[in-house]
Amino acid sequence: MAQSGQRKCLCCGQFFYPDPRNRKRQRFCSTLACRRASKAASQAIWLAQPRNNGYFRGPVHVTRVQAWRAGHPGYGRGRARRQPALQDPLITQLPDTSEECPLRDEIAAPPHASALQDLLDAPSPVLAGLIAHLFEVTLQEDIAATTRRLVQLGHDVISRSGR
Repeated sequence: MAQSGQRKCLCCGQFFYPDPRNRKRQRFCSTLACRRASKAASQAIWLAQPRNNGYFRGPVHVTRVQAWRAGHPGYGRGRARRQPALQDPLITQLPDTSEECPLRDEIAAPPHASALQDLLDAPSPVLAGLIAHLFEVTLQEDIAATTRRLVQLGHDVISRSGR
């Protein structure tokens, strides 16, 4: 039983409250299947009008569509655009080797594992961009891990060829 202000959906038959801004014209509820049915019904009504009968046909419309497509290359290719990563740029941080050890004569050795940004002496934006493009990674940690893997692979290739 419909309550006051409710309307019956023309697609699924369920009662719904129409949007207050579109109350007089809304005939379908907001579920996905009903929205698709509403769109199909709307398009059928539009195509049934005599002035719209041949809208998508004829050489005039072919040239109109070709001109629009030439002005909008790549539209509708279905490729999602990647958003840039929200991160700071790579900044080289050199370890401080002048720290004193308990034995004042020795200088502390730099740590074995370098810092994330210190993997390369001078990080190149071209190298970072190439790695991000080829391996589809955008985070600094992923780029650094991939770079470490590539450096290790390079060392392995060089050591094998030297034998």
